[in-house]
Amino acid sequence: MKNIGTDRTRLLRLGWLSVAILFADPSQAFPQTIDSVTVRVDVPANWRRLIDEEDTDGDHKITVDDRCADGIRGDKRFRLRDKSGAEFEVMGTVPLSNLLQELTLVLESGQKTAVLRYDRIFENPVRRVSRCIREMYWDGLTRRIDGPHLASILTDAKTGSPDARHYLYVPDGDSAAYAHCTRLANERSDLDIEVVRLPKTVTPEWVKSRDGRHGLLSLALAKDHDGRLEGKPYVVPGGRFNEMYGWDSYFEALGLLEDGRVDLARSMVDHFIYEILYYGKILNANRSYYLTRSQPPFLTSMALAVFECLPRSAENEAWLKTAFQAADREYRSVWMGAKRLTSTGLSRYFGEGIGPPPEVEPGHFNAVYAVFAREQGMGVSAFERAYTLGFLRVPALDRFFVHDRAMRESGHDTTYRWEDRCADFATVDLNSLLYKIEADMSHAVQKGLFDEPGSNPARPKPASVWSARAEKRKREMNRFCWDSERGFFFDYDVVNRRRKAYVTPVVFYPLWAGLATREQAHCIVSTALLMLEMPGGLVASTEASRGPLNENRPARQWDYPYGWAPHQMLAWQGLLNYGYAKEARRLAYRWLYTISRNAADYNGTVPEKFDVVKRTHRVFAEYGNVGTDFSYITREGFGWMNASFQVGLRLLTPDLLNALEALVPPEWLFAK
Repeated sequence: MKNIGTDRTRLLRLGWLSVAILFADPSQAFPQTIDSVTVRVDVPANWRRLIDEEDTDGDHKITVDDRCADGIRGDKRFRLRDKSGAEFEVMGTVPLSNLLQELTLVLESGQKTAVLRYDRIFENPVRRVSRCIREMYWDGLTRRIDGPHLASILTDAKTGSPDARHYLYVPDGDSAAYAHCTRLANERSDLDIEVVRLPKTVTPEWVKSRDGRHGLLSLALAKDHDGRLEGKPYVVPGGRFNEMYGWDSYFEALGLLEDGRVDLARSMVDHFIYEILYYGKILNANRSYYLTRSQPPFLTSMALAVFECLPRSAENEAWLKTAFQAADREYRSVWMGAKRLTSTGLSRYFGEGIGPPPEVEPGHFNAVYAVFAREQGMGVSAFERAYTLGFLRVPALDRFFVHDRAMRESGHDTTYRWEDRCADFATVDLNSLLYKIEADMSHAVQKGLFDEPGSNPARPKPASVWSARAEKRKREMNRFCWDSERGFFFDYDVVNRRRKAYVTPVVFYPLWAGLATREQAHCIVSTALLMLEMPGGLVASTEASRGPLNENRPARQWDYPYGWAPHQMLAWQGLLNYGYAKEARRLAYRWLYTISRNAADYNGTVPEKFDVVKRTHRVFAEYGNVGTDFSYITREGFGWMNASFQVGLRLLTPDLLNALEALVPPEWLFAK
């Protein structure tokens, strides 16, 4: 590859941008491949000048918000200097932010001089996001419970221990994990790790007693080439969420499979099998304060998705059977157990625990405490301390936290969907997921991949037990949740014996699970898209359902106007299941355009969620927006957002993909 000199300017137009290319010889033709162009530069000098000239707001990024301050700085025109002193003009927000990222990567590698590639500096935003997810972000989000990763995974931005120690918890029955973790603690004495064996029975009281001393929970191990135990890899969502989460992992696995990372997706299934075996359930995440609650159950769907990417072999079939056995165990003991099964025959979310959940940020419950503090004639801070330490008994507040934990188990934390009474509802999403598990089990029995309870493996039988369970759940959902007048499935309030007409993308779960009839699907699609489809994708609820906001009723992140990756992905698949491919592609395009436009304008930002009404990552409800706080280059994106991008790209037709790469807004493509 050859570099280009500096004596003549010729203009190359690439659809969405124009780039000045400088040639030494006026008679020289363009290189045979423009992507082969390179330039050797002094990295620190160019990096410093680029920041000084173009990062006018000092946020360590180059974005559309960097403005020309004095006629020189922030004009989106930068002259990159090579080692000979020749200059190459780079123009526009996207190329400049790409240049900043490429220079930063070289600086981090310790190099002072580097060859920069034209195809990276002028890389199309859509292709760049997808490539970075594939080549960088998955690795940036991958963790193991072993030496090199300990310092990052033990640290928990959500809660810390007052004595600055790190705690690593191990199940009572896993002696190999205890020995492994003890060895790690001895090898990393600088981290001050205390390995704690969990009691045989973990109670809410025990979890509460660990406040201030919470820590990481061990996961599955494997043997390396030398026969030594090491932690299996897993993917975390990113940012403050630096542990393996329940339902996030299903969507992350779909993205991993799209990018050919089958072994990593399979490893995450292995961790869930481990959690069910040793912790009794798939946990909200592997921290000790999550031991008393789960998250939406996707294990059979996740295992099947991985299995479809594996070679057919007796070993892989045995692996799938192990996953289904674990899912069966969790189904019976957790979702059909006394705490979560309601009188309707449908299930509910129910997270056990005492008092406020430790992982919330300080001040999160101030509005709630204020009501009770006034009744006690106390200030909010004094009341919170007295209540959390057990000096005050407030039964109504105890009940509030029962429902709050149920809401957190649902993954929709937080929303006004249940008006702070989540545990009183048999929800559409949970029961659609359980129907899918029952249908998956039935199918696996029919295929000889799983045995029915009490059956003789040598004598396969029809999947009567699981299919009967699925049909029973379908009948009960139609009885209690289906609203024929509105044409929607709604959550059922078991206490007040009525449906709650709160419109959210959860209405697409029955389509994803295959539970809805064709007629029901038609009703849902024809009405829900009119109510929930926004410029940037599906919104988490309608504005009417959410209701008015005020000082005492602040915005919540799982409501209007915000949009989330899992809702999009489940809706896309649900629509495809019932033949609505055109609608699925349209929704996917809106979502992918939102990701791409924000990444192009804001230095490659790939966040946790969006305001889909305004198509912006600037979200300030509750926790803000994870994935937006970085300097110069994002190394991770955000787990399920990464996955939604890779999965969504596959859904687009070639014409739509070309339009996306040209950043054509969806309103130019789709009539209202």
